[in-house]
Amino acid sequence: MPQKDFVVSADGHVLEPPDLFKTRLPSHLRDRAVWEDDFEIEPLVEGGARLFRRLHTAGYEGWTISRYRQTGGRMPEGDPEHILEDMALDGVDVQVMHPNLSLFGLYSDDHELSMAHARVYNDYIIERFSQYFDRICPTAPVPISDVPDAVAEIERVAAAGFRAILLPATPPRNYYNRELDPVWAAASASGVQVFFHTQTGGVKVNDTEATTLKVVLENAAQVNQPMTGKAAAKRMVTQAVYSTLVPQQLLCQLVGGGVPERFPDLHFFLIEFNAHWLSSLVGGMDKCWVTGIGQDADWWLGQWDDTRPADDQPNMAQLFRLNEKWPYPLLPSDYIRRQFHVQFQDDPVAIACRHITGISTLIWGNDYPHAEGTFRGSQELIKQQFAGVPDDERRAILGGTLGDRLGYPAPVPA
Repeated sequence: MPQKDFVVSADGHVLEPPDLFKTRLPSHLRDRAVWEDDFEIEPLVEGGARLFRRLHTAGYEGWTISRYRQTGGRMPEGDPEHILEDMALDGVDVQVMHPNLSLFGLYSDDHELSMAHARVYNDYIIERFSQYFDRICPTAPVPISDVPDAVAEIERVAAAGFRAILLPATPPRNYYNRELDPVWAAASASGVQVFFHTQTGGVKVNDTEATTLKVVLENAAQVNQPMTGKAAAKRMVTQAVYSTLVPQQLLCQLVGGGVPERFPDLHFFLIEFNAHWLSSLVGGMDKCWVTGIGQDADWWLGQWDDTRPADDQPNMAQLFRLNEKWPYPLLPSDYIRRQFHVQFQDDPVAIACRHITGISTLIWGNDYPHAEGTFRGSQELIKQQFAGVPDDERRAILGGTLGDRLGYPAPVPA
């Protein structure tokens, strides 16, 4: 009988207690705490959901979901023993776990509020999950709106046993900014891995509707209205084009800013963006610095200024000089292959393009326990999507690469 693959899921979520921040934040911040309330209704459809949960926080006030029912009515509530049972059900050996609805309140333009939420969450994880860190790998959210505070929190959570930190995908300052070097240095020195999860950051406490909430409301409207040509096109633009902009910008900022060059031991993990876009990005990043092969190198373009002499035209340039401007010893694609890892859950295109992006750039996750994830269907999906993929490549993507980086080695076959 073939041995089961060692599976490390890069994307899971801890369902926080609804009143976690209301009860644990410093007293002067509790009126602005992230909190959730449950309510029960008569099912909207026959046999449908009865329990709903509503989120209360800046930018996401009123965000509502029906409760997760993947396990026959039993709803995961952040209980580690329950999570281990579900991991066994889904064939997962190690589960990386990020915050759930508190993701939307951890990275705002109010640093004190954000950092207070992060510290409360991280303390809760230490109390509730630390004895399970051999199988469950939570990420510690760290706001970076204040660099010294961020460094202190990285050092604190690393000392408490965390193996990974979670930074915002939409940062308060661009990731090419050298002011963030102490953050990268602290992560590298502490031995923690750097994760970025979709839909994190960019929250303004005085903005009543964050971009993510607007997208959710638009999705609901599309379901409830007749599907037109315009609506079909709009959904594809939103889901297939706009949704890929944040991770691509993130990679360009880090690589362009020289972060992987200055911190070669640091690895970066992008979570819940899927990865079908990665092969074209890698090609495009390199092509930025290879222009006009075979053409006349002395080719100028720009705007001529008749008021200036011919030898003083600052708005004119030899275009192909760009080929000499890339400031680092490796190509962008080399840094991506060496230090970046993009998680997918259901993405046959990413698997098909694995030799363009590099095997180690792809990692898998089931998005437990979210309804849009693959929990309970992961093993069947893996079987389908990895058909024909060589064993060593499949094992690397499913758990080998991520397990090695996080310190969860695959067991040696008996």
